Amino acid sequence: MMHAVAIPPFELFYEEHRSEVLRLLRRRLGAQRAEDAFQETFLRALRAYGRLDHGEHLRAWVLTIAQNVAVDMLRRMRPTEELVESASSDARPAYTELAELTDGLGPKERAAVVLRYGYDLSYDQIASALGSSPDAARQATSTGVRRIRRRMTS
Repeated sequence: MMHAVAIPPFELFYEEHRSEVLRLLRRRLGAQRAEDAFQETFLRALRAYGRLDHGEHLRAWVLTIAQNVAVDMLRRMRPTEELVESASSDARPAYTELAELTDGLGPKERAAVVLRYGYDLSYDQIASALGSSPDAARQATSTGVRRIRRRMTS
């Protein structure tokens, strides 16, 4: 018959696992971001600690929490970094290169066309930038392109 391992007081749990958690987070996020992730990890652990049934595998449990916090932080950072990289890689900003084509479009249509074809953003990213849904971003882009084509053929 197996006996459940007793759950230690949170302070002892923290002391035992803090250096390993911090090491994992520094590898995943770098030293600066790891500090915030470290605090978030142990806040999540503290909130769930009272619901634990036994003290087995606490190391794996807290490292899983830390890994999830790191993934959450990386997901939140990704869109901003992608936009900055795209914008800084061109000699001339895409909006100036497309200005002649997009003149005369409404603000949302112009922005959607420039973001899609000038910066090669997905409709999800365009929707986030415009504060709309992906379907609305797709529609604004499509409408803008149709108007450009009509103007060019007439």
